[in-house]
Amino acid sequence: AQRGSSACQIEQCNGSELTASVPQTPGEYELTEMTSIPDRSDQENERPDMVVLDCRANAKGQREEDALLENASQSNESDDTSTDQSPVPPAPLKETSFSIGLQVLFPFLLAGFGTVAAGMVLDIVQHWTVFTEVTEVFILVPALLGLKGNLEMTLASRLSTAANIGQMDTAKDMWKMIMGNLALIQVQATVVGFLASIAAVIFGWIPEGNFKMGHAVLLCASSVATAFIASLLLGLIMIGVIIASRKVGINPDNVATPIAASLGDLITLALLAGISTGLYKELEFNDYANPMVCAFFVALTPIWVLIARRTPSTREVLYSGWEPVIIAMAISSVGGLILDKTVSNPNFAGMAVFTPVINGVGGNLVAVQASRISTYLHMNALPIAEPNPAPRKCPTPWSTFFGSGVNARSARVLFLLVAPGHLVFLYTINSMQGGHTTLTSVFIAFYLAAALLQVVILLYLADWMVNWMWHRGMDPDNFSIPYLTALGDLLGTGFLALCFHILWLIGDRDTDVGD
Repeated sequence: AQRGSSACQIEQCNGSELTASVPQTPGEYELTEMTSIPDRSDQENERPDMVVLDCRANAKGQREEDALLENASQSNESDDTSTDQSPVPPAPLKETSFSIGLQVLFPFLLAGFGTVAAGMVLDIVQHWTVFTEVTEVFILVPALLGLKGNLEMTLASRLSTAANIGQMDTAKDMWKMIMGNLALIQVQATVVGFLASIAAVIFGWIPEGNFKMGHAVLLCASSVATAFIASLLLGLIMIGVIIASRKVGINPDNVATPIAASLGDLITLALLAGISTGLYKELEFNDYANPMVCAFFVALTPIWVLIARRTPSTREVLYSGWEPVIIAMAISSVGGLILDKTVSNPNFAGMAVFTPVINGVGGNLVAVQASRISTYLHMNALPIAEPNPAPRKCPTPWSTFFGSGVNARSARVLFLLVAPGHLVFLYTINSMQGGHTTLTSVFIAFYLAAALLQVVILLYLADWMVNWMWHRGMDPDNFSIPYLTALGDLLGTGFLALCFHILWLIGDRDTDVGD
C-alpha cells in the first residue's frame, strides 16, 4: 500500500516534477516507469481500494496520453515503411522547382487554351442580339465565369487536401466526400447565380435609370440555369481528375485547379450565350418560360441541401461558407460592370477576346498557389484557431518570392510561367484571326505588363491571405480561392481596360481587325 501511494503521488505531478522525482529510490523508479497499473493487479491485491482506483485512473490517463504521442510520432515519421498503415507522403515538402513546373505546365497550357477558346466565343457572341439588346448580360460574364473559382476550384482544393491527408483512401469515404461536395456546389451555384442576376440588374439599372421586368427575369433565368448546369459538369470533371491524379502519383494540387478552368470558362460562356439567346427569343411568344426556369432550379435546392448535410465537412461549409462566395460574386460583378462599359464602346470591342484569357491565367495560377499553401498547412498540422492569436508579421514580397521554403519556390515557378504562357496564347489568338486588335509590339508590351502586375499582386495576396485565414480558424480551402479569383477578375479586367484606353490615347486604334 505504501508503494502504491508513492506511485500515485508521483503520477499526479506534472511532467517536469515527475522527471525530477524519478531518481530518488529504485522502488519508486520501477513504479513510475509503469504505464499499465491494472495489468499488475495480482501483485497489488493488498492495496487499499481507493488507492487502486486512483492509480487506475491515473494509469488510464497516462495510456491515453502515450497513445496520442505515439500517433503524433507515427504521423511525423510517415517515411517509415515498416508500419502496416499506408503513409501519406508529404509531397509538397519534397518537390523541386523543376518537378513543380513540370506538373503545372501541361494543365496550365491546357487551361490557357480553354480561356483562349472562351475569349474567341465571347468575341463572337458580343455581337449577338441578346448581348446588344440586354447589355447587362456582360455583367454576368465575370460573375458566372468566376464560379469556377468560387465553387469548382474550391471543390478541387478541398478534395485535393482530403486526398493528400488520406481522407479519400477507402471507397466509402471517397463516395461520401464526392456526393456531399457535389450537392454543396449545386446549392451554392443556384444561390450565386440568382444573386449575380440581381447584381447585374442593379448595376445596369443605376447608371441608366431604366428597368425592364422582362429583361430582369431573363437575366435571372439565364444566370441560374447556366450556373447550375456548368457547376454540375465541372464538378464531375474535377472529381475524375483528382481520383486519376492520385492513382498515377501526381499531386492533385498542381493539376486539379488549372484543369477546372481549362473547360470552365468555355463551358460556362457557351451555356450562357446559348441559354440567354433561347430565352430571349421566348420573350416574344411566352411570358412564362423564364419564370418557370427560375422556379424549377430553385425548387431543387432543398434536395441538394439535405444531401450536403450528411457529410460533416460539407455541412460546415453549407452553414458558414457563404460569405466568401457571395462577396467574390460581388467583386466579379464590379469587373463585369467594367467589361460592360468598355466592350459596349465600339472603340474597345477588341478587349472582349483577351478578357477571359488574362482573368483565367491569373486565377488559375493563384488558385494553384493557394491550394498548395493550404495543403502545406494541413499536412504539417500547424496550430489552427488559437483563442487569442499572436499578431503575425505581414509577409514581405521578398519572403513570398525569394524565400527558401517550398511555397516561395512554387511562387517563383508560377510567376515565370506568366510571360511565356501569355505569348503562346496571344499567338494562338492571332493565328486564328480572333479579336479586333493587331498584335503590335506596343500592345504586347502593355498587355504583358498588365498580366505580370496582376499575377504578382495575386501571389502576394495568396501568401498573406491563406496564412491569415488559417491562424484565425478559417479553412483556406473554403475561403481563400473565391476571394483571390474574384480579385483576379477585377484586376485583370481593370488593367486590360486601362491598357486599351492608353493605347487609344497614344494612337493605336485599329479596331477594324477581325470584323
